[in-house]
Amino acid sequence: MKILVIDDDDAVLKYIRDILRHDGFNVLTTDNGLSAFEKLSRNCDVTAVITDIIMPEEEGIEIIKKIKTEHPHIKIVAISGGGKMSPQSYLQLAYAVGADATLRKPFGHKELLNTLQNL
Repeated sequence: MKILVIDDDDAVLKYIRDILRHDGFNVLTTDNGLSAFEKLSRNCDVTAVITDIIMPEEEGIEIIKKIKTEHPHIKIVAISGGGKMSPQSYLQLAYAVGADATLRKPFGHKELLNTLQNL
């Protein structure tokens, strides 16, 4: 399974990448939505995307909408630690626009892997 991880926090990107690679996943990372779509266009075998919700340049909600329109077969896991609203509010919105699963930051190794297995 090839997974694209989108998060503007380098520590979160590294944390997720390391967990997934350790468990045998092929992982691509990016820190913004614009480069995410470039990576998706060059990697048509991506089967899942893990995206943060609150990011500069392009919000995760917009990324989810675009992916579901342009690549409806890709499963999406939205992640959030909150912002102006509670994390749960952002994650409910992510579900409403097409996310297949959500995770509230911080999350653990097993929680991440279980979420991906249940997609």
